Amino acid sequence: MTDLPMFPLGSVLFPHMPLPLRVFEERYLVMLSRILSDEPSEFGVVLIERGQEVGGGEQRFTVGTVAQIQQLDATEDFVVLVAQGERRIEILEWLEEDPHPAARVRAIPELVWSDDLMPLRVRAEEAVRRTLRLASESGDQLWSPDVEISDEPAAAAWQLAAIAPVGELDQIALLRSTTMKGLLEALIELMESAGESFIPPWPEEG
Repeated sequence: MTDLPMFPLGSVLFPHMPLPLRVFEERYLVMLSRILSDEPSEFGVVLIERGQEVGGGEQRFTVGTVAQIQQLDATEDFVVLVAQGERRIEILEWLEEDPHPAARVRAIPELVWSDDLMPLRVRAEEAVRRTLRLASESGDQLWSPDVEISDEPAAAAWQLAAIAPVGELDQIALLRSTTMKGLLEALIELMESAGESFIPPWPEEG
């Protein structure tokens, strides 16, 4: 267990994914000033369950990801940074805000990769890219169907979960996965369900 400064957001951060942030709230500027002397400089990210990002008072999920600061640039009014999702954490207890959120957390065990999962990982990638192509035909998508992912299999599995066009509750369910096989199977199942929603209806006979 450890105490960690926290940054509740309206989006889910997965391991091995970038997190660009524009920080302007005073409490989070204080947080940055406190952690930048540490190496590495890290904070936790959790999804807001109810409420808003600005001002506090929101309710938060109990699973999140440690973000490690990679780049930072400051202006007079705000700080722009890019962090990288590292490892998953479970929030055990929210601590008193002083002035930024903080929590007592413990690490969630890493998912173990096995080479016999490679066919499943390939199926998951094909399913995600196929669904992204279908989604791109019906509107703007954050991720291109051709986006590059890591050559490292475990990292690639998390990146596929991150770029999959699903809602935040499904993303939280993926983030809670207890096995690599379970993550990939859940991802394929979600893509099969999501793909159906992008299929245009049959034309009615006139």
